[in-house]
Amino acid sequence: MSPFRVTVASSAGFCWGVERALRKARDAVETAKGPIVTLGPLIHNPGVIADLASQGIGLVDDVDIKTEGTVIIRSHGVPRGVMESLAAGDVAVVDATCSFVKSAQTRAARLHDEGYRVIILGEPDHPEVLGIRSYAGPDAVVVEGPEDLPDDLDGRRVGVVVQTTQSQARLAAITAALVTRVRELRVCNTICSATERRQEAAVAMAADADVVVVVGGRTSGNTKRLVELCAQVQPHTHHIERAEEIDPAWLDGAAVVGVTAGASTPATQIESVVERLRELGS
Repeated sequence: MSPFRVTVASSAGFCWGVERALRKARDAVETAKGPIVTLGPLIHNPGVIADLASQGIGLVDDVDIKTEGTVIIRSHGVPRGVMESLAAGDVAVVDATCSFVKSAQTRAARLHDEGYRVIILGEPDHPEVLGIRSYAGPDAVVVEGPEDLPDDLDGRRVGVVVQTTQSQARLAAITAALVTRVRELRVCNTICSATERRQEAAVAMAADADVVVVVGGRTSGNTKRLVELCAQVQPHTHHIERAEEIDPAWLDGAAVVGVTAGASTPATQIESVVERLRELGS
């Protein structure tokens, strides 16, 4: 294997919302009463979830099985009904929902209240999108692209909100498809600013790389988006969770190997990947 240089995108890894969620969880270990659990994974990173478990923070998927102690709401948020059930119970609640996700929920509810049919651009089964949809009214629709738009929008008042980890290109495509069909279109660009910075940095890095390695959880929406965007620029793009997954065959003939990481990827995981690549490239 020929020597190669390793570069890291200028913006990669933990975002403010993830750092805030982890800080709230660790503070809860010191101050909360009773057993502590997160409702769903706090963030989409298996290594971080394992670390939280080692600190005594459990995980449940169903609010109904938690009757005491403290429940931490995941950074992706939860559906409206779940929050209402928790508020009516006896458990203490630590809300670690990202503020950008909260904004998307609030705007979806406002659009519905003002008489708009709400279109949510996002992954239909993603926890964040399920939460946003619960605020958007019974006729809300989740789409991943223009091809998913329903046929009954002509002449309607339509409002758009966006999963925070989507790309501006996808939002532009949805907007262009809607603008000529509906009577009134209101677009709430709820894409997270940290997501935009990471996407822009990843694309710039990928343009100068012969191989790209994206580090992050396989269920992480923002990490999958980085993989998608980098692959459009550099087809030799690979998604891994751990340094051990790197296949040396990927690197044959490369002069520059670029690295980026999703917003739920800690610096230690990025560093371990960079260290392994430098070992292989020396």
